[in-house]
Amino acid sequence: MTTNPPTLVSVATYNEMDNLPRLVEEIQRALPDADILVVDDNSPDGTGRWCDERGATDPRLKCLHRAGKLGLGTATIAAMKYAIEHQYKYLVNLDADFSHPPKHLPELVAGMESGPQPIDIMIGSRYVSGGKIEGWPLKRHLLSKSVNLYSRWMLWLPTHDCSGAYRCYRTSKLALIDFDAIRSRGYSFQEEILWRLKRVGCRFGEVPITFVDREAGSSKVNGKESINSMGILLRLGVQNWLGF
Repeated sequence: MTTNPPTLVSVATYNEMDNLPRLVEEIQRALPDADILVVDDNSPDGTGRWCDERGATDPRLKCLHRAGKLGLGTATIAAMKYAIEHQYKYLVNLDADFSHPPKHLPELVAGMESGPQPIDIMIGSRYVSGGKIEGWPLKRHLLSKSVNLYSRWMLWLPTHDCSGAYRCYRTSKLALIDFDAIRSRGYSFQEEILWRLKRVGCRFGEVPITFVDREAGSSKVNGKESINSMGILLRLGVQNWLGF
């Protein structure tokens, strides 16, 4: 019988020392009973080392070390497998750069049981009433809108925000996924995991959030990975429409 609290908050990091110490404090302020799992890809700036040092005196903080930059998708899968293995009820994922304000964490968790039927994936959404984005140029707005429209059409996803990573998952539903079948390693992971969860009968919900562009550190977005992600979404869309 596990004695872990019901919620695990996961954060994937690579060179996030400018953000992680304050982020951990704000997560713990928002969800004091939750554990935090940092999935660190061998950050040269000492992010993983700081996490180990802090975790030595705070049992709520744990760090999973990986050999190098293996992709955001695989980091999220690692956190999902950890949550399943350690029998957490919920897994909440957010980015390390404060683009996902931790103040919304209680709303995401509470939303899982707020309706007439339990929700399996609650999304912190930029694209429902009350949601918004701060600090983006027009080009990035257009790209994000295009990706979301494409994903809703090609993958038949019912959610308005298909590409955002700020989510709460019911861990028992994650256990139904064949993680070995997931193709995405980068940004298309967010759409692919929703598609696979939809195929096992999951219920979706969305709560509005204010998405704030990165406050500190450097962005990990690059053109090559964006092109690869669009290619994966195209293949998944064809597979979805043909019924494979």
